[in-house]
Amino acid sequence: MAKRRGNNEGTILQMPNGKWRVQFTLQGHRLSFTAKSRQACLDWIRHTQNQIDDGLNYASAKVKLGRYLDDWLVAEKGAMRPSTWSHYSQLCRMYIAPNIGNIILKDLKTAHLRVLYVRLQDQDVGIPTVMKIHKLMHSALRAAVDDGIIIRNPVSSAHPPKESEVKRKILSEDQASQFLAAVDGHRWVALFHLALATGMRRSELLGLRWENLDWIEHTIRIEWQLSKSPNSSAMFQPLKTKSSKRTVPIGEQIIQVLRDHYERQRLMRIAAGNKWIDYDLIFTNEIGGPICASYMIQVFKRLLPPGLPRIRFHDCRHSAASIMINNGIPATAVASILGHSKISMTFDTYSHSTDSQQRNAATLIDNLITPIKLHSNCTQLHPVGQNATEIDEVLPYMAENLNISPK
Repeated sequence: MAKRRGNNEGTILQMPNGKWRVQFTLQGHRLSFTAKSRQACLDWIRHTQNQIDDGLNYASAKVKLGRYLDDWLVAEKGAMRPSTWSHYSQLCRMYIAPNIGNIILKDLKTAHLRVLYVRLQDQDVGIPTVMKIHKLMHSALRAAVDDGIIIRNPVSSAHPPKESEVKRKILSEDQASQFLAAVDGHRWVALFHLALATGMRRSELLGLRWENLDWIEHTIRIEWQLSKSPNSSAMFQPLKTKSSKRTVPIGEQIIQVLRDHYERQRLMRIAAGNKWIDYDLIFTNEIGGPICASYMIQVFKRLLPPGLPRIRFHDCRHSAASIMINNGIPATAVASILGHSKISMTFDTYSHSTDSQQRNAATLIDNLITPIKLHSNCTQLHPVGQNATEIDEVLPYMAENLNISPK
């Protein structure tokens, strides 16, 4: 039966099953809520009223998350790079909508995001993808806060797993050499050489033009990238930041590989005849057009010799950076080659150590700071640098240098 209402309580009644139900009109919308107790209904009303007082647009907040993200993407389409917009749309469709898309926007909690991140990892979704989903969600719901649709951004307190927490697969120097030897003669061998020598991103490699290459100075200018438009066609775009636009030095061997590649491309141009499309690209398909990135990745995976780590193509970038750092190349130089704006990013993201490197480090430190050693025929400690081979010879040395008299 219905109970008497207090001020601003709405209609609260107890149902035959013992639960309580409240009906409440707010901003012209008739709302309802069911709970186990009358007090819980009252608490819900007060909570809702407080949200309205804080600026909540209740009508908009009742929309499902999936629908809100669709509307947000439409609104942001002109402000995003086409490739970014296309990628965000794919993330929403593949990962967000199937898992939490049906949650009402105002009911979305930080816990939902934490569960989502764990669930995606259980589905073998990579850490970088989870981090991009987190970034997408944070941007979208920050806009919801700015528009007064919700009070706070639940994504702000949800921390995705960091990529640094996952041990990356990379190629060592020997493994990189082994891979390049295995692909020698392939029409993209120059691409793989540049990937492992400079750490260029896939989009940067595929956007390189011959005009960017200085044959005399042995440098290559990186200023464009090949990306995908919303309709999946290839498009060239300038790089995003000042640090990503850079001139990278390349060695004589890479120059020779590029000379061979140039000659191979000249023959391809002749074979294609009138079908050749002259984009001045260094790396092309059979008729001069841009290489399909997904196809190139498939080819790369097939070319990896047995026994090598099953790395992604992007791991060539990690491998190049780690090889440079582990061979004493200054971090400032590595950061410049990679296009990083901060040295800390270079160390935190691309510095890897192998078991052999760790053993070498241990041996180096041991030799540098350990002041004593044991002679093979003696169980007593001898000072390093002394020719003493018997304990009787050591004691006078100790007495002289440490003011200890032998007994």
